[in-house]
Amino acid sequence: MKFVDEAVIKVTAGKGGNGCMSFRREKYIPKGGPDGGDGGDGGSVYLEANESLNTLIDYRYTRHYRAESGEQGSGKDKRGKSGQDLVLQVPVGTTVLEVESGDVVGDLTHAGDRLLVAQGGFHGLGNARFKSSVNRAPRQTSDGSPGEEFDFRLELKLLADVGLLGLPNAGKSTMVSAISAATPKIADYPFTTLIPSLGVVRIDAMRSFVAADIPGLIAGAAQGEGLGIRFLKHLTRNRLLWHLIDVAPLDESDPLDAIEVLTEEIEEFSPALGRRERWLVLNKTDLISEDELNQLIFRVKEELGWQGKIFCTSGVGKKGVDELCYATVDWLEERNRLEAEDEEVAEAELELQRDMQRESRESIDRLAEARKLERQQTQPADEDDDDDHEVEVIYTRE
Repeated sequence: MKFVDEAVIKVTAGKGGNGCMSFRREKYIPKGGPDGGDGGDGGSVYLEANESLNTLIDYRYTRHYRAESGEQGSGKDKRGKSGQDLVLQVPVGTTVLEVESGDVVGDLTHAGDRLLVAQGGFHGLGNARFKSSVNRAPRQTSDGSPGEEFDFRLELKLLADVGLLGLPNAGKSTMVSAISAATPKIADYPFTTLIPSLGVVRIDAMRSFVAADIPGLIAGAAQGEGLGIRFLKHLTRNRLLWHLIDVAPLDESDPLDAIEVLTEEIEEFSPALGRRERWLVLNKTDLISEDELNQLIFRVKEELGWQGKIFCTSGVGKKGVDELCYATVDWLEERNRLEAEDEEVAEAELELQRDMQRESRESIDRLAEARKLERQQTQPADEDDDDDHEVEVIYTRE
C-alpha cells in the first residue's frame, strides 16, 4: 500500500471552438444571408473532494490533464458542441497551490466540495453574428479563446478531530486500535507506523469522532529528522491533540524529556500549532505503580508548568480509555457549539487554521530549499539536479 500526500500536476482547459463562415444556399432563394454558427465553449477543469479516496497516488503516474475542446460551428446557424468539463477526484483535505506563485487556490475540506482550477475557452463567433444593415454579407468570424493552463501542487493533510502524536513506541497505534475499528500495525520496535491511519471512535449511536495515528516523531523532526516534517503537517488539520507519553520507556529515559522534545518540535514547525489545544496522555500506566504515577504527574505540573488536561491510560488494558474518549467528544461538541453561537470564536478558529497552514508550508519549503542547496554544493556540476522527491513523497507500508 502506498500513501502519497503531495503531487504536482498540470491542468489545461479546453479551447473554445471557432466560429463558422457560411451563407445560406437554398433553391429559389437567391439572396440567402449569413448563417455561420458559433463554436462551442471549451471544457473547464474542476477538482472535487471524494471521501472514498485517502491518497494522491493516481496523480503520481499521470501528471497532465486536459479538458475537451469545443467544436467549430457550422452552417444553418448550428452552434458547435461544447467541450465536456473534466472533474478530477481528490481526497478530502486536499489543498491546491499554484506552483509559480505559491498562492493557495483552494482548500477542499468537505466531501463534495468542487473547485474550478482552469476555465475553459470562450466560443468563437460565426459570421451570422456580424451582419448588420450596412454589412449584409459579412465574411468575418472569430476564433475561440484558449483554455487556461496552470501547474498546481496538491497537498493532502488528513482531516481528523483528534491527532495522536508522540515519540516512536509511545503506544499510539495500540491506542487507536483500542478505541476504534482501525487495525494499524503494532510491534515492539520504533517506527512501526509508516503512514498515518484514521479510526472512527463511536461513543454511542449519535456521538463519535475521528482520530488520526500520526507516525512517531523524534528530536529534529521539524528539520526533517526521522520520518520528518512531512507528517507534522497532518497535525494542522486536527482540532485536538493527544500527546501520548510512554511512562515506562525501554531505554529508561525521563518521560519529561519526551514531553519537552515534541513541544519544541511542534513550536519550531509552527508556532500556531503550538497554540492548538493539547492534552497530555500518560500511557502504559499499568507498567508502573500508583505512587510512581502520582509522582510523575506532580513533576509534570511543577517542573514543566503544565496547565492543560492530563489523562492516565493503558491502551493494552483499555484503562482510562473511556474517560479520555468521553472527555474528548464533550470538548469537541462544546467547541462546535461555541463556534456556531459566537462569531468571534469562529473567526479565531479560522485564523488559527490559516496561520497553521501558512506556517507549515513555509517550514516545508524552507527545508526543501535547504536540502536543494546542500545537494548543489555536494554533487558534481554535470549531474542533473532533480528535486522532484522534495515535492512528492511516497511512504510505503512494509
